[in-house]
Amino acid sequence: MKPIKPATSFEEQIERLRKKKIVITDESSCLDFLKQVNYYRLSGYYLPYMDREKNECFKLTPFDRITGAYYFDAELRALLLSTIETIEIFLRSQIANYHSVKYGPEGYLDSNSFDVSFDHISFLSRVEQCKKDNKKSHVIMHHQKEYGGHFPLWTIIEYFSMGMLSYFYAGMENKDKAYLAISLFGVNYQAVESWLRCLTDLRNCCAHYSRLYYRKFSALPKMPDGYSYVPTRRLFAQLYVLRFLYPSSRDWNAEFVEPLCEIVEKYKNRIILKHLDFPEDWREQLKR
Repeated sequence: MKPIKPATSFEEQIERLRKKKIVITDESSCLDFLKQVNYYRLSGYYLPYMDREKNECFKLTPFDRITGAYYFDAELRALLLSTIETIEIFLRSQIANYHSVKYGPEGYLDSNSFDVSFDHISFLSRVEQCKKDNKKSHVIMHHQKEYGGHFPLWTIIEYFSMGMLSYFYAGMENKDKAYLAISLFGVNYQAVESWLRCLTDLRNCCAHYSRLYYRKFSALPKMPDGYSYVPTRRLFAQLYVLRFLYPSSRDWNAEFVEPLCEIVEKYKNRIILKHLDFPEDWREQLKR
């Protein structure tokens, strides 16, 4: 096993950056940045420029380019969180309504309302954890007191994480998943399952302030028939998923594509879109 590296001062971190062929013209500004942003956190943003064998950049790389990618990431995460919030609330509403109307307000407590392969016991355990984690919530206390601890799906689903919502959808009977997939998005349920896995991954990255720039995502989305775009594990494929899932096609361009264009324009001299697998016609591909 390798020994843990010794801690370094901020001044020593500047020297480390210089040894990696990162050009620092304003040492004071660099020092201020490193005091605000963990050196290890920053290191992910110079990965695209690094020769791993030599542990240095392929060529001299301005520190300003590294910080530019960092700030680009921060602004993009804010836009994505707002967009994902709209999608997540929409999905909660649609899934809760469909399942409750078909199987009853507490139909989610019955394993027969899910596919036979669904681990219903594990799901119920997660539901109980939701109640425990939010036991001081007015809604939880109200239903404990007034309804004897009975929670209709449209109530408890508000405490589901995106991951649990994806888990819920994946566990539904195929005919139910198919109905929702066709009625909401006009695609097969296998595509929607993959999109929800992607959405969970992307949301968690944004919520934990993780790096999006030059990141490889674990989930790979499936494309519906008729689309020529071939997804990769970089960021653009995840944005393509949002295009499909966003509930209002009328508002999508104004609420996501245009703000994204503004962010890209702001940082165009400090980022490389190929690091995110953006195609040349990315604007046109994202528009609805």
